[in-house]
Amino acid sequence: MSKGLVTVFGGSGFIGRYAARTLVERGWRVRVAVRRVHTAIDVRLAGPPGWVDIVQANVRDRASIDRALDGTDAVVNLVGILFERGKQTFSGEQADGAALVAEAAAAKGITRFVQMSAIGANAGSKSPYARTKAAAEAAVRKCVPTATILRPSIVFGAEDQFFNRFAAMARSAPALPAIGGGKTKFQPVYAGNVASAIAMAVDCAAAAGKPYELGGPRVYTFNELYDIILKTIDLKRFKIPLPFFVARPMGYLMGAVWRYVPPFAWGALGDPPLTGSQVEMLQDDNVVADGALTIRDLGVTELGSVEAIVPRYLWRFRTYGEFHKASEA
Repeated sequence: MSKGLVTVFGGSGFIGRYAARTLVERGWRVRVAVRRVHTAIDVRLAGPPGWVDIVQANVRDRASIDRALDGTDAVVNLVGILFERGKQTFSGEQADGAALVAEAAAAKGITRFVQMSAIGANAGSKSPYARTKAAAEAAVRKCVPTATILRPSIVFGAEDQFFNRFAAMARSAPALPAIGGGKTKFQPVYAGNVASAIAMAVDCAAAAGKPYELGGPRVYTFNELYDIILKTIDLKRFKIPLPFFVARPMGYLMGAVWRYVPPFAWGALGDPPLTGSQVEMLQDDNVVADGALTIRDLGVTELGSVEAIVPRYLWRFRTYGEFHKASEA
């Protein structure tokens, strides 16, 4: 017997795929709400036949949100973007989108609501990413006071956009940019642990209305994470210090170019190497605050470490493959 139906907005994304599988394991049927259904077909493999369904929904369109919430017992909103492109803006996707989902959930009497935010969410931040994450939190709390807010640090896993991104950069570039000297601190958390936190927040009545900051077992500087990446893929690269006053205009210029480039060029350009919003975020440490409720308070105590998990998927960036010894390369 299932516990009920959870609609997961953004369920075809990196974290969403882990969350869908974990929710099914904990007895929930999952409805994955995505803009493009064809990109999420494989998410059905997260559970037995009939346990995972996929529907079309856009968080900018209230009618599609209402349809996705029909018969739902709980909502998880994972929609978020790392940079703006075309109609996908921080305000539209993260702030306004979360507000529409929360309004629709409240109208249907849904009280189990999990909103994915981020450590660093701050209404006064210079980063539009951080400001809109904070605006999303406020909008969700206003509509659904019982909502649980989850704020992770960097999330890592086989499909992540951090370790994979910089490993790929290291293979093609002779040096890596150490923005702000590479001193910014992070507390990376494994995607599987974040998925467990999401499922616990849906399950646990005691988590209702509370914010949790999700971090892994250890804090690292940006330079230390670079060292782990380079050691794992067995490459030597220089780290070039890039002061914030130099990185900031570079980031805003790149962000503007990638935002307004025609859609037909998206595939060729890929993701922007740096944006102004990311530079602004790097000026503050991205770690769990003292006194905050943490992932352990949600009952997730066995935390995956960077050293144990990252080599399992970064090996593909080595020039000699997975099993060949470095000394023989």
